[in-house]
Amino acid sequence: MALTLYNSLTRQKEEFVPIEEGHVGIYVCGPTVYGPPHLGHAKSYITFDVLVKHLRNSGLKVRYVQNITDVGHLTDDADSGEDKIQRQARIDKVHPWEIVDKWTRQYMNDMEKLHVDHPNFYVRASQHIGEQIEAVKALVDKGVAYEIDGNVYFSVESFPEYGKLSGRKLDDQKEGVRVESRTDKKNPRDFALWKKAEPGHILKWNSPWGEGYPGWHIECSVMATKYLGKTIDIHGGGLENKFPHHECEIAQSESLNECPFCRYWVHNNMVTVDGIKMGKSLGNFKTCEDLLSRHSPEAIRAFILTTHYRSPSNYTEEAIEATATGLSRLAQLQMALQEVIEKQIGAGTADNEAIKLCEEVESKIVERLDDDIDTPGAIAALYSFVTDANKFISSSSLSSSAAEKLLALIQKWGKDILGILPPATEKTSDLDIAPVMEMIIGLRNEMKAAKKFDVADSIRDRLKESGILIEDTREGTRWKRA
Repeated sequence: MALTLYNSLTRQKEEFVPIEEGHVGIYVCGPTVYGPPHLGHAKSYITFDVLVKHLRNSGLKVRYVQNITDVGHLTDDADSGEDKIQRQARIDKVHPWEIVDKWTRQYMNDMEKLHVDHPNFYVRASQHIGEQIEAVKALVDKGVAYEIDGNVYFSVESFPEYGKLSGRKLDDQKEGVRVESRTDKKNPRDFALWKKAEPGHILKWNSPWGEGYPGWHIECSVMATKYLGKTIDIHGGGLENKFPHHECEIAQSESLNECPFCRYWVHNNMVTVDGIKMGKSLGNFKTCEDLLSRHSPEAIRAFILTTHYRSPSNYTEEAIEATATGLSRLAQLQMALQEVIEKQIGAGTADNEAIKLCEEVESKIVERLDDDIDTPGAIAALYSFVTDANKFISSSSLSSSAAEKLLALIQKWGKDILGILPPATEKTSDLDIAPVMEMIIGLRNEMKAAKKFDVADSIRDRLKESGILIEDTREGTRWKRA
């Protein structure tokens, strides 16, 4: 099965075929570094982390470029308001570059803790001002952009396909929707390529139109095409960037280069908290730093990846705690397999079945990830593998060499690709877990007394999967390791 991706541009799944055989260029919109990274950032960058790792595991050479927006992103996400970074610097009474450096470091630290690999390289908007000015000049020379009083705007009417990504037709777009009306624009739907610096504006550069700074949209177009070519394979980002940001990127890039800007547009959906869209103003803002102080990186990643990237992820404390509980089965299997390996057991009666299981599960995981990065399906296949592998261990019919193959599978997919495998821990002694087992057995006895036999059986079966056997005898219930 070939890799398919849902292309936001065509609104359908398509087989992924790179421009250059064996090579993939992917550009993902990175953060605007004016505040702490949050769960929405985590969803986006974990999603593309898995996509890139899967592409590389498939034998493709990937150049993954991610930008750092450190200038030009205004507070209304369009052409009005104050630069988000400069606004935060004014509030904190520091220089804007202090804000940029502080939150860039925090972003990279948080992503490392979440097992998100760095892209091949990051590109900062402020380091490409010269190229952005040249691109704006070229658009003006082509007659698709114009300058008024130090501001340069792209004429949306000059690009008839404007709206093809978001589905917003020009005739349907009303003045004042995301783009505030401005008296100096020829058309209120036009968007800024270069902004005049008002008095007191710190982040500014000289240009043919006077001191100013680039528009948010032109930054990404210039950086993506500089490092990946005039037409790129994959452009990723959050769904909220589809309009106006990505729509504007297409218009200016295709007007400038006279060729398609991107072949596959991949957008991840948002994060809600208790069913409500996450936002600072609502007081339900979840930072990565806070979540990492209370939950493991693996639980956070698994919480995100158990929902398909194109669906909203609804965060609740109960949801992430339940996810962490499920991951404990992976950790227990890892520990049990390591014990089998250490015993150096010879040929086992279940070896052939175990090797066949590895092949089947690996094929299933690849199939799921090939189907538009279906991480929930891949994780389900991994959990099913845990159940089957535990049966081989509990029956003592597995050799050490077969156990190594089982372990390699969960470490490859659980750790290296999905990043949800908890780190191996030292085996606890019977004395360590005896008080817990007494509590579990007492709870199970209560269920039996209440005639909730299905619950009692479920407790017994789950313990067996974890390598602990429950035995009901005339003298009472006993337990032992499998």
